[in-house]
Amino acid sequence: MPTALFTWRRTPPPFLIGGAEVTQQLLAEELAAAGWHVTYLGSHEAPWDRATQLPDMRAHLDKHRVPYDEEEGALRYRWSGVECVALTQDNVEHALDGLLRDRHPDIVFTSQEGSAQLAAQARPIALVAGLLHSVSATGLGVLAGRPHYGLAVSDFVRARALHTPGTRLAVMHPPFALPGKSSGEARTASVLMINPIPAKGSGLLHQIVRLMPEQHFTLVEGWWDASANFASYPNVTYVPRVYDMEPLYRGHRLLLVPSTVEDAFPRVIVEAALHGVPTIGTDKGGIPEAIGGAGIVLPATAGPEAWVRAIRDTDHESLGEQARTGAVRFTRLCLPELRELGI
Repeated sequence: MPTALFTWRRTPPPFLIGGAEVTQQLLAEELAAAGWHVTYLGSHEAPWDRATQLPDMRAHLDKHRVPYDEEEGALRYRWSGVECVALTQDNVEHALDGLLRDRHPDIVFTSQEGSAQLAAQARPIALVAGLLHSVSATGLGVLAGRPHYGLAVSDFVRARALHTPGTRLAVMHPPFALPGKSSGEARTASVLMINPIPAKGSGLLHQIVRLMPEQHFTLVEGWWDASANFASYPNVTYVPRVYDMEPLYRGHRLLLVPSTVEDAFPRVIVEAALHGVPTIGTDKGGIPEAIGGAGIVLPATAGPEAWVRAIRDTDHESLGEQARTGAVRFTRLCLPELRELGI
């Protein structure tokens, strides 16, 4: 049986806070469904502040009736056919060393914080693929560990990745799952935005909300709780972080992505499109690549008036169907692409 190992310093599935987590979970589950033995090694402490997430993880597993073992700071469980292990930050490298010796994995996937060290540690023993989720130092940092492959999530990221001796760079767009069967949510006239923080364009959003008192906006918590910043607006509903976004996508007519940073390939754009929701986004980074030809791309310098016009004038029904058609191609299996790359 072929063996794959995912290792990084964030939480294992299904504890998601961003696109990198979702992308890697879907890839791990695809490998498991294809008959691979898949182990996912991560940490229950956030790599940026080492805050423990064990209480939330236990509660989520209990809610879904997933059995788990906890011993000496390690949380172990299975999720969708994937063996998951969450350790303290200090024990990740030691645990990786043991798994490399005991499992002899055919391939190791790693990314994000501290992944250069993990890639370098695994390289002498297994084929290593570094997943390039962004153009930040964190996203591209894995290349310093000289993985055999650097898999960029978009053409934009591939173009920004520096050549690394011994590393083959390629593009593998993130995997996406087809939406489940609708439970009857009615699409409203409300406009959706996810992760309303400054880097994602919350400053511009404040201006748009004030210029459109007749328009309702739904904002969904992303990296942190920003609800207090929007509490004074009667036309805004703030939704705490959720794992299942499908009901929200089905219930809205437009998605706003006014990012001020160079997003790599925002998953939310394709996820929304699969539910017939088109996006209005900036021309930063990989946003136009994710929108394709079925959405509206505005210059990053466009003011709130241009956004208001776009929101009011967009034929969301016809554009939504075009977006859905264009997004379906991203629901493909990734294993054939990996084989073509020689993995």
